[in-house]
Formats: sequence, C-alpha cells, structure tokens
Amino acid sequence: MKVMKFGGTSVGSPQRIKNVASLVTATAGDFVVLSAMSGTTNSLVEISDYLYNKNPEGAMDTIGRLEAKYRSHISELYSKEEYKGKAQTYADGVFEYLKSFTKSLFTQTEEKLIVAQGELLSTHMMYYYLLEQGYKPALLNALDFMKTDAQGEPDSEYIKTRLAEVIKDFEGADLYLTQGFICRNLHGEVDNLLRGGSDYTASLIGAALGVEEIQIWTDIDGMHNNDPRVVEGTSAVRHLHFDEAAELGYFGAKILHPTCIQPARFANIPVRLLNTMDPQAPGTIINNIKECGSIKAIAAKDNITAIRIKSSRMLLAHGFLRKVFEIFESYQTSIDMVCTSEVGVSMSIDNTLHLNEIVHDLKKYGTVSVDLDMCIVCVVGDMDWENVGFESRAMEAMKDIPVRMISYGGSNNNISLLVRGEDKNRTLRSLSKCLFENA
Repeated sequence: MKVMKFGGTSVGSPQRIKNVASLVTATAGDFVVLSAMSGTTNSLVEISDYLYNKNPEGAMDTIGRLEAKYRSHISELYSKEEYKGKAQTYADGVFEYLKSFTKSLFTQTEEKLIVAQGELLSTHMMYYYLLEQGYKPALLNALDFMKTDAQGEPDSEYIKTRLAEVIKDFEGADLYLTQGFICRNLHGEVDNLLRGGSDYTASLIGAALGVEEIQIWTDIDGMHNNDPRVVEGTSAVRHLHFDEAAELGYFGAKILHPTCIQPARFANIPVRLLNTMDPQAPGTIINNIKECGSIKAIAAKDNITAIRIKSSRMLLAHGFLRKVFEIFESYQTSIDMVCTSEVGVSMSIDNTLHLNEIVHDLKKYGTVSVDLDMCIVCVVGDMDWENVGFESRAMEAMKDIPVRMISYGGSNNNISLLVRGEDKNRTLRSLSKCLFENA
C-alpha cells in the first residue's frame, strides 16, 4: 500500500481531477489524500474575514462566486446525470451550510468549520467521479480518525487505532480516499493541522498504516538544487536524507514543510515527491540513507532580521546568553541563526511582530543594532566536519559578497550565510557555480 497526496493545483480543475483519478487507480488498495481545489481555501478564508467584520453581504457575494465556480466544475467533470446530480446535491448542501453562518455569531470555531469545507468538497467530487468510472472507492471522513492532543500535536496512537477500525468497514475497496489538513482537536471540535497541512496528514496516515511509500504529488518536478527562477540550468535532486529535506524545507524550499516528514522519518517510510504534470519523472526520494560527501542543494529564506547585542559585561559572564534567549522566548519569537563572540552575540529572526519590545529589553544588557531585509542562504548536504573542502568552495563563492553572519557546526547538514536581501540572487548564482558547475 502507498499513500498518495495531491495538492490543490493537482486537483484544481475538472481535467486535473480526471488526471489524478487515472494515477490513483493505476494500482489497487492505495490511500489517497486530497487538498482543497486551488483557490477554494483562499475564498473560504475571505468569507470568514467578512463574517468576522460583520459584513454578511460581502460573505454572500464571495459564497455566490465560489458556488458558481463549483457548479461549472461539476457540469464539466461528470458525463452521467446520476453522478452529476449526486455531486451537485452535496455541493448545494455545503453552500447552504456556508450561508447559514451569515445569520449567527462568528468566532474562530466557526471559521475552522468553514475552512474545512474545501477538502470535503474536493474528496466528494473525486469520489463520485471514481464511482462514475466504475471503481469502488471508500470515502473516509478524516474527522473520524485525525485528532490532535492538548498541545495541538497529532495524537498518533489515536490516529493509528481509529484508522484501523475505520478501514475495516470498507474491505474490498479499490482505494481509500480522505481529506488532508482537517482534524478534530482534544475537545472534538473541527480543527486543522496548520504546519504542513495535507502533507502532514499523508505522513501521519502512512506512519499509522506502515505503508511502503508516501507520495507527495505537486505540479513541480521534485526538489531542485537551486531556485530555477533565479539560477539557470538547475536540476531536480533525485535523493535526499530526511535531515537534508528538513533543512531545505525550513530554509525556503516551498515543496515540503519540514514538520510533515517527521512521522515518515520515525517510521522509516520513504517519501517520494512527484509531478502530476509529468507522472513518468522519477521525482525526489527522501529516506534515511545518507550519501557521504555530497552537496545536494541551496535554499534561501527571505525577510530575515538580524539583531546584534554587544556588551563588555558579557566577557566571561555566565548566564548572559540565557538572559538574552529568555527575552526572545517571552515574546514567542524563534531564532534562526546565532553566532557568538567574547563580547557580543548576533541572532536572526523571521518574525518581527515584537521586534520593538525585544530590542527594548535587550538594551538592558548592551548596545543593540538591527539589520532589516536580510536573507539566509543555506547550502545543504553531507556537511560533516571531517569532509574537507566544501567550506572553502562556499567561501570562495562569497569572496565578492558581504556576509553578515555564518553558521556552521550546529548541524551536519548545512552551512548558513546571512546576506542582504538585495544580494540574494547574486549569492545563489555564485554558490551554484562554485558548488555544482565546477564540482
């Protein structure tokens, strides 16, 4: 059994739904996870925004446009009136449900109910299409088995137990179909997984069922060794270790959120990134196998702010770093990079919501300076300190580019460089030339 997850663009039109249907029916017994059709979640969030602002007319207008879009999709997707009618009846029920929120008090609880309708719509449309094509799919409601605990983290044991129970009711099905992203929280309320969304759902299901492979299907040909919008001649990376994929996901590679691969990693289940626009392409395989001495890719993370605190009192003073880090913790602000010296410490953050308060509190301990509009460029691969030479190649690439911070040694998988945002593209091209073209 495989788990196959398809993102919003992969099911973004009737033709693409048909294409996905041909992929998921190629083998029997697989588990399919679908996101909402592209654009749907944005519309549902827009509806929620209107309702938060007590503007039911704006909400009704957005609902009307979305309803017309789905009516058109349904008309185009099905050829038999029986299944067209079933799909339309379900969609009509969803839109009547959405309209009911314009008459009641609106809170975050109601917003999550509204946003969940996108995945429910896409899976029902796929379900009726597969029935029309003569298959026997099992449509499972993710709300019956996906649950988070008191900390908002997935309850893996509950998911494993409930999923096994739910599947028993559908023996003999050609495939299993469910929604990504949505779940219930500890109190049984409709909620969502936030980080990683549908990818996270696929990984959790794969780990719970112990499948042979988890496939993440998008409209991108795997993970590239650089940003193809900036660097010409990039190529897809065909293999990554889980640690390398996590680094790339965190430092700017949009294809995969680092959180979502953790369940697969711990269960030792490979994750394969595939392209719905080119199903024959091998994609990128992510597993626990290391390739020694190999540099895999470069990623960049924009909108970074660097903060430096300089203090002669720091010299040999124990507890100084703890006090500094506690300030960031008190404002729930994560630190990306950190570099220290005898008289100073530099850090980078990507969340500036409490920047002014953080700077104010840091001034108790020293002189503070802030650099805005910075960018972290991360080189990912087997960066074990005994692998001699790659550092010099990276530094050679940066000989004409100002570097604000360098972080190396915190991980065996990356070296991170903090540069000005305006130098990002130049940095990516120079590193690519030195690390890949001249390798």
